[in-house]
Amino acid sequence: MKAGRNKTIDIDIEAGRTYLDRCLRITEDQKSTDIIDKTILGELFEVTSFFPVNFVDLLIADPPYNLDKNFHGNKFKKTSDELYEEYTEKWIQAVLPILKENATIYVCCDWSSSPAIGRILKKYFYIQNRITWQREKGRGALTNWKNGMEDIWFATKSREYTFNVEDVKIRRKVISPYKVNGKPKDWEETEEGNFRNTYPSNFWDDISIPYWSMLENTAHSTQKPEKLLAKLILASSNPGDVVFDPFLGSGSTSVTAKKLNRHYVGVEINEQYCVWAEKRLEMAQTDNSIQGYTDGVFWERNTTALQKKNIK
Repeated sequence: MKAGRNKTIDIDIEAGRTYLDRCLRITEDQKSTDIIDKTILGELFEVTSFFPVNFVDLLIADPPYNLDKNFHGNKFKKTSDELYEEYTEKWIQAVLPILKENATIYVCCDWSSSPAIGRILKKYFYIQNRITWQREKGRGALTNWKNGMEDIWFATKSREYTFNVEDVKIRRKVISPYKVNGKPKDWEETEEGNFRNTYPSNFWDDISIPYWSMLENTAHSTQKPEKLLAKLILASSNPGDVVFDPFLGSGSTSVTAKKLNRHYVGVEINEQYCVWAEKRLEMAQTDNSIQGYTDGVFWERNTTALQKKNIK
């Protein structure tokens, strides 16, 4: 029995059969226009050939890291750097035709797989930056430094791309308020304190990993936070654009895209994860809040305003 405050989504396949039935299984007769706003159950390398070309505005990929990992029955084995690069190139080649000419690509990775992914991305895209974000959770290590960071490569298909910097400002506390003629300069005074909206850097220290009392939390072992995905989606797409995730997992990319008024397409091979993704998409129909994103700005981790709901 879960504690009353434990919001973790862990419905099994049998109990979630209704959600699984909502997922799309691609066939040769399936019309390509039917994939929009769908969770697609299947193998990435098999289904992408049925997709229309040049329809994706933003791709967010969180492929298996080069680690031994059991994803609820789907096992990924650690391999050599060379073989991992081959795997990376294979899935990039699979999704390349479906990207618009001005599409943006984000790829998540850890410190070990980051160099390999960066090398392959450079062969096909324009590398714009590499984001590093801080995980505030993680196991300690007796003979090494605890892994507390992950990377996200930021690349584009061409030199023309969307970047809405005004939509991804972060609200930070002002320690030493500066005034001119008695009025705040570049900051504002609120009931919660003094704050300044600042432009984002490529180091993010304001992200909370989903935990048991958060509505977005699932039993997925490597779930990405909606707040993190909201930054990518708001910066690199516009309302009505199509956001595609080829390794959907528990659905965070699709759910966040839906909450931000974008279209979504997600591919996932694991039936259990598809159930959780569809459950979360259903929840997003009545609650489109994103923890940590309020009043059009991203708040620092653990500030009072994190609990507010922002999207009307």
